[in-house]
Amino acid sequence: MGKIAFVFPGQGAQAVGMGKDVYDSIAASRSVIDRADEALGFKLSDIIFDGPDELLKQTANTQPALLAVSVALLEAFRERGMTPDYVAGHSLGEYSALVAAGVLSFEDAVRTVRARGEFMEQAVPGGQGAMAAVLGAEREALAQLCSAVSAEAGAVELANVNCPGQIVVSGSASGVAAVVERGKEAGAKRVIPLEVSGPFHSSLMQPAAGRLQAVLESLTLQDAGIPVIANVTALPVQDAESIRKLLVDQVVSPVLWEDSVRYMIEQGVDTFVEIGSGTVLAGLIKKIDKSVTILSINSLTALEAAVSAGS
Repeated sequence: MGKIAFVFPGQGAQAVGMGKDVYDSIAASRSVIDRADEALGFKLSDIIFDGPDELLKQTANTQPALLAVSVALLEAFRERGMTPDYVAGHSLGEYSALVAAGVLSFEDAVRTVRARGEFMEQAVPGGQGAMAAVLGAEREALAQLCSAVSAEAGAVELANVNCPGQIVVSGSASGVAAVVERGKEAGAKRVIPLEVSGPFHSSLMQPAAGRLQAVLESLTLQDAGIPVIANVTALPVQDAESIRKLLVDQVVSPVLWEDSVRYMIEQGVDTFVEIGSGTVLAGLIKKIDKSVTILSINSLTALEAAVSAGS
């Protein structure tokens, strides 16, 4: 019997109305979203279910919204009695994974990612930072191009190593523009500027990391009950103090998603259950290894289908 990993999506997976069907029909899911409203002191649920999209897309709303919907779906899925061997999440999704592993209480997690979103939005003045998706380049070649560009045009770094042929770069607007222009030098087929509110997962996020560190130091973290594959190292971590440090590093470090998935597969994981809005991670995992089974639990229908398939 192969091992199972639960994986949780990050920013970009959000959609107005996500989670509404489980909220309406499953008490455990409803309770999670109601607790998010209570913990934050405003109706996050209204933004999740009714939008508008512009409001949901603001980083400080997107992050708690995605976390709340992932945990709402997780609670519904857990009631059906499935336990993972590993958990992991993409960037923000790492917080959902930590709730799943018992490291953070849901309330602490939702307040922390709300603050994280605000810190990330405020770290770099508007228009000074950027991100772009680079398609078809080799990681090493792209890393070399980034360091050449950083020396000449402005800081730009690898931010998300998502899957073969899909890497996101992040940094100064001038640095990212130069990579958009010179991407072919690293073998890129296309470089697509992303609509984001800041240069996430780059060294320019240092002010956000510092502010996040202060928030994390005020919280009680438990050791993880299930190994969490950290974005920063692509290796398992369970010790609370190591997790706290990695969450601070994560803001300024690349998300090693491809490496994380490969590590789990090497450990015998053959089933990935994506829990949360959308199917972004399923798409990435398929490109990393076609042979694994991937379930996306993103709606009541998907939840019921997965449960009946597993029983």
